[in-house]
Amino acid sequence: MDKQTERQQEIIEAALNLINEKGIQGLTIKNLSKKLGITEPAIYRHFDNKIHILLTVLDLLKYNSEKIFESEWNTEKNAVRKIERVFEKHFKSFSDMPPLAAVIFSEEMFRNEKKLVDKVSEIIEHNNLVLLTILKEGQQNNEIRNDLDTSHLAIIIMGSLRLFVKKWLFSGFSFDLQSEGEKLITSVKILIAK
Repeated sequence: MDKQTERQQEIIEAALNLINEKGIQGLTIKNLSKKLGITEPAIYRHFDNKIHILLTVLDLLKYNSEKIFESEWNTEKNAVRKIERVFEKHFKSFSDMPPLAAVIFSEEMFRNEKKLVDKVSEIIEHNNLVLLTILKEGQQNNEIRNDLDTSHLAIIIMGSLRLFVKKWLFSGFSFDLQSEGEKLITSVKILIAK
């Protein structure tokens, strides 16, 4: 992730707060300038446009997500535990910064913006690749069921994580993502463990 200036970090933080308050549609340069108490041209000195701001937010998400996946991938834990930890860490990360979840799970709003779609695809593909590696190692070590294709298991795992977080977002954060997430993790473990 590129090093950001203090002002860029401030703009990104304000953008995340706006997304949290008004949804992704509420992120406009005009709203951002009001929130920060600076002029719109002052924002344009640091970011070319709203897309550039969202790309930077997605870079932050990519960095956080890759750290989570790769830190678990490189542990000595068994595969089921690695996957459990990936879920736990993502739930914690999204609980700590709900706007990140709102951005990554709003990809349908990005469909007309190729750069954003490409960035979200990059994040998904990287995470999928690491998850597939964990699953394959788990199957080789007789920890993960091998009667299902690993690519299907990855879709089941990532799909359940994704749908669960979306449910949390759409409910207006009406339940504790981490504690309810523990119940989902238990179910996923039952589905994938040998």
